Amino acid sequence: MSEGRHSFNLSAWAVGHPAVILFLIIVTTIAGGIAYLNLGRAEDPTFTIKTMVVQVVWPGARADEMQRLVAEPLEKRLQELPQLDFVRTFSRPNVTVLSVQLRDRLRGRDVADTWYQVRKKLTDSRNELPLGVIGPTYDDEYGDVYSAVYMLTGEGASRADLKRYGEAMRLALLRVPSVAKVALIGDIPQRIFVEISHRKLATLGVSPQVIFDAIARQNAVVASGSIDTAADRVEVRVTGAFDGVAAIRAVPIEAGGRVFQLGDIAEVVRGYEDPPAYIVEHEGKSALGVAVAIAENANVLDVGRNLEAAVAAFRETLPTGIVIDQVSNQPNVVAKAVDQFLRSFVEALLIVLAVSFVSLGWRTGIVVALSVPLVLAIVFVVMQVMGLNLDRITLGALIIALGLLVDDAIIAIEMMVVKMEAGFDRIRAATAAWESTAFPMLTGTLVTAAGFLPVGFAQSTAGEYAGNIFWVVAIALVVSWVVAVLFTPYLGMRLLPNVQRHVASHDALYDTRLYRALRLGVTWSLAHRWRVIAITVAAFAASGVGMLFVQQQFFPTTSRPELFIETRMPEGTAIAVTRQAAEKAAALLKGDDDVVTYSTYVGAGAPRFFFSLNPALPNPAFALTVIMTKGPEAREQLKAKLERAVADGAVPQARIRIDRLNFGPPVGFPVQFRVIGPDPLRVREIAAQVRTIMRQNPDTIDVQFDWNEQVKRIEFALNQDRIRAFGLNTADVGLTLQTLLSGAPISEYREGINLIKVVARAPAGERLDIGALSDLTIQTKGGPVPLAQIATISYGFEEPILWRRNRDMVLTVRSDIVPGIQAPMVTKAILPKLQLLKEALPVGYRIDTGGAIEESEKANTALFKLFPLMFLVMLSLLMFQLQSFSKLFLVFSTAPLGIIGAVAALLVFNAPFGFVALLGVIALAGMIMRNTVILVDQIDHDLAEGRSPWDAIIESTVRRARPVVLTALAAILAMIPLTRSDFWGPMAMAMMGGLLVATVLTLLFLPALYAAWFRVQQPAAEPGELASTPSYDVEHPVLRAAE
Repeated sequence: MSEGRHSFNLSAWAVGHPAVILFLIIVTTIAGGIAYLNLGRAEDPTFTIKTMVVQVVWPGARADEMQRLVAEPLEKRLQELPQLDFVRTFSRPNVTVLSVQLRDRLRGRDVADTWYQVRKKLTDSRNELPLGVIGPTYDDEYGDVYSAVYMLTGEGASRADLKRYGEAMRLALLRVPSVAKVALIGDIPQRIFVEISHRKLATLGVSPQVIFDAIARQNAVVASGSIDTAADRVEVRVTGAFDGVAAIRAVPIEAGGRVFQLGDIAEVVRGYEDPPAYIVEHEGKSALGVAVAIAENANVLDVGRNLEAAVAAFRETLPTGIVIDQVSNQPNVVAKAVDQFLRSFVEALLIVLAVSFVSLGWRTGIVVALSVPLVLAIVFVVMQVMGLNLDRITLGALIIALGLLVDDAIIAIEMMVVKMEAGFDRIRAATAAWESTAFPMLTGTLVTAAGFLPVGFAQSTAGEYAGNIFWVVAIALVVSWVVAVLFTPYLGMRLLPNVQRHVASHDALYDTRLYRALRLGVTWSLAHRWRVIAITVAAFAASGVGMLFVQQQFFPTTSRPELFIETRMPEGTAIAVTRQAAEKAAALLKGDDDVVTYSTYVGAGAPRFFFSLNPALPNPAFALTVIMTKGPEAREQLKAKLERAVADGAVPQARIRIDRLNFGPPVGFPVQFRVIGPDPLRVREIAAQVRTIMRQNPDTIDVQFDWNEQVKRIEFALNQDRIRAFGLNTADVGLTLQTLLSGAPISEYREGINLIKVVARAPAGERLDIGALSDLTIQTKGGPVPLAQIATISYGFEEPILWRRNRDMVLTVRSDIVPGIQAPMVTKAILPKLQLLKEALPVGYRIDTGGAIEESEKANTALFKLFPLMFLVMLSLLMFQLQSFSKLFLVFSTAPLGIIGAVAALLVFNAPFGFVALLGVIALAGMIMRNTVILVDQIDHDLAEGRSPWDAIIESTVRRARPVVLTALAAILAMIPLTRSDFWGPMAMAMMGGLLVATVLTLLFLPALYAAWFRVQQPAAEPGELASTPSYDVEHPVLRAAE
């Protein structure tokens, strides 16, 4: 291999063609600057939300009927999909909602293709559903993250007015470059209600169907034919469609030989969907949200500035009293995040440069410093080509890479200085790194990059989110090697000072006090090798024990200023009652100095303005208030105040949860256990036992079920003989009751681009009075008949909602946790206490673990599956470099040593060990082996030059100590700015501790292990000097011809 190394010297070519290299430096710098300006900016990387919500409606059906006759056949078809992870279903009276979740390994186009298959399978299943079922309908647009959300409010403005202004604003914002979608949030559809008193109809002898038919015929759009003349075809139109509420009131109704106007026998009013399915309020006022999503890879900062200008211009067109408030401003968040990371990056850069200047000297440090912008320039160009943005992941990865990308430059320039001190001229010294360390550097660089490989290819949502760490670090490391062997020699030749040649031997350069102390330490390690090895093994075992005391987490809480109030009412609660409870909770925010603004969403969740915001399914008993505070400190202060108020009974009718945003994939409640079985009552009993066990843990807060309460029911048992005698059937009675109580659409009023449903129903005094239900009349051929004459009325309870997961009945017991405690730790503490209950469960029942620990295990499993590939790549690279199984084992045995320092750092700083920290610990293996490879390669060089193995180990360690320590120091200190980050902090601490300890072990443990493995003995000393002939084992690889 040595001959191949000398066949072509890239560094020699570089210093021999200075004009070309200077040209490449200039072009690279300009291209990198342009690429940096054009890179997209985003808060977080985009990843695919693999959730589709399917809704099916069957008016009049009970929850159990929806489950058996609607959900069951659809779930069966969905389970035929190989891409399905699970389907979570809830069934309420009249409606079933299926949440379809795909496997984590799916990406982009595969997800879109699978959604097509879902639509096809479920549409084909319509024939298996009961008559009268409406749907299924599909919603798979949960992937949109809205970069800006505005609220339109106005004193005295109706909801129709707000929608009109919202539509105009939507058109204005769609013209902004890179805006992909503008959605209106919280629009309540308009309705025209025809309220007909059943008593008045009974008096007049008018059938409701007569009124319905009259309205429908008056408003019909029908073809009226055409006339063909000698030259043209002329279409004939008949007018008469409704042009307003007055026209509907004027519809003629014939009854008993007389003609009435509809307005004479019914109240015709214009209003809104009643009850509404979804309500949005802003600071206690009715509001309409306008949410803006931007195109992929767009620069969110540029879009934000353009949106500000467009909104400001639109405000000028609005009448007095109409207000636009921005409640979510991702461009502002991204600007602050980018500024923060740039400050951290500059700090890290200054730290790295300081290390270079202090350790290598001013002009030598300049050479290392200049390599940084060259590497970054090329990295920015590659990132733009790959379509990567500057976001939380890529910016953090750049800071991690910053401490690593100077390693090769330090090693190359340090070698050049050493050679010049030994008497080499500039050109010869500039090419020395290629001859001696270029290929070990390349191997170490690729091994380091391979340490990040699992996250780059992990088939999980967390891996998809954080995968760009691998690509950015790998690109930066490979580019840094190219710069070190191509540009650094040229820069060194130009910028290094004249180095005074040392007349003494080359070894005299390493005879200073510091090097003598290190030499003594290494010599002691070799002489006491088994003690050193035993201490290291014991420290490694102790780190395994210490890991049990490190708090576990999935992803940390963000520092974003938003805070949530989740208001949950008992199942079956009317949306108007939920709204009152939510308004009572929101009233706690009025006048609080920590609050900037707040908005309330009743009946579902908020628009997805943050990537990990969990989509909330439609639920009239749920409301979410999103609060924008003045900052993280204000958020925590407000959270404490709200929790105290809730504990004091501020909103007694509701279950209130105060929550923050978390990084990573959405989890929901941090601690969850799913109780699964066929019988709802038995599932409830088991869940109650689980709840009792969870409540015994002092770290849980507000242990609760995701469903439990039964709801009231009124049932009409029809006397079939009587209804047949009156010429009626079950459908006639049911449709009449639906019309009177809930209302039934009978026509549409066409107003501009809007279609407004005309709905018939009974007046509020008749339809909202439970005591008057038996007096409702049913029209028959012989006249109206009171409902009490044909049916028996009974009162009872029924299941309001039935949850299933993959066709199993499921009730989830969930809880929050006390501040400062990590969810996986709480779950692990509860699991042993649940074991006895699990063992006693009847056949068909089980308890599954959910929450943060489930998502964490999925993410970690996806990483661990790639460990064999990572090890194979590392072993292959090391074998090509070392070409020895013994040395391969030697280098690879140092890979896990970083765990010792990582665990110690996490314990000292009380930092949690989560998914991001795990990535750092995995990557440590590559970083450690990088230095090991270079040291082992140096030992081989010394042995080849005739040194004894004992002296070769010691002197190689001493000579490589400076670059090993400098590169580790640069990497460690460069991560200091990351320790302040909520997201990157634990990873930075783990890597800093791991590198620090591993560097010491590289200089002490590796020589001892090398000596023990190859059975190297200290040469026998003659009086006053060391023996010239060392004593070592005949099996040493240097003495074997094959080696």
